[in-house]
Amino acid sequence: MTASPDLQRLLEIMARLRDPISGCPWDVAQSFKTIAPYTIEEAYEVAEAAELNDAPALKDELGDLLLQVVFHARMAEEAGSFAFNDVARAISDKMVRRHPHVFSDAAIASAAAQTVAWEEQKATEREAKGAASALDGVGAGLPALSRAAKLQRRAARVGFDWREVAPIFDKIEEEIAELRAAMNEGAARIEDEIGDLLFSVVNLARRLETDPEQALRGACRKFERRFRQVEARLQAQGRAPGAASLDEMEAEWQWAKSAERNMGEKP
Repeated sequence: MTASPDLQRLLEIMARLRDPISGCPWDVAQSFKTIAPYTIEEAYEVAEAAELNDAPALKDELGDLLLQVVFHARMAEEAGSFAFNDVARAISDKMVRRHPHVFSDAAIASAAAQTVAWEEQKATEREAKGAASALDGVGAGLPALSRAAKLQRRAARVGFDWREVAPIFDKIEEEIAELRAAMNEGAARIEDEIGDLLFSVVNLARRLETDPEQALRGACRKFERRFRQVEARLQAQGRAPGAASLDEMEAEWQWAKSAERNMGEKP
């Protein structure tokens, strides 16, 4: 497999950066473990640019994420495990294997049917690798909300799921009651009950076909946007947020909320 000129240049740049004699000391000192957090961070920045529909930012962030792939592949090549071309070849083979309706004569009628076929193919691949549980292969390194949703989807595929949404609301109310009861039982119990409550809320999001991770990121953006407006309005009055009462800040918050609704809330 021959890389394009631009990709080949990037591969050569990384090889030079990792050269133990003439390379960059920081790049040379890295390992799979130390680089992994940067890989996760870059993936989130790609997601943020995509959610904001910011094409220039998306181009830049995809480049940063590609660099992470190249970095990992270079370290693997140095260790004699695999190289970038092996990574590209493996994912190409996987895409062909998982799209028989495109690359062979299988018939898939809709996107929903393709999703089912895709998951069936993945399950077959997991079984071939010796998976013993429906939950095998759900990465422990995923963000907790995303991991919870994926674990629930896996369990649902083998029938461990409510048939209706209503019982999930009941479960959420049950978990809230248990959290209230645990308030005086110590930090460990409180953490356990909060975890159960969050897990139940993720289950509701899943059944309502909403990505809980994306929903919470949106809520964070909304909170940040409104709180900055609260700060700006207080500063225009010559006041710092810390000097205002909670009731005064709440009034400014409600103003910001109402202003957004009047002009159509931003994503």
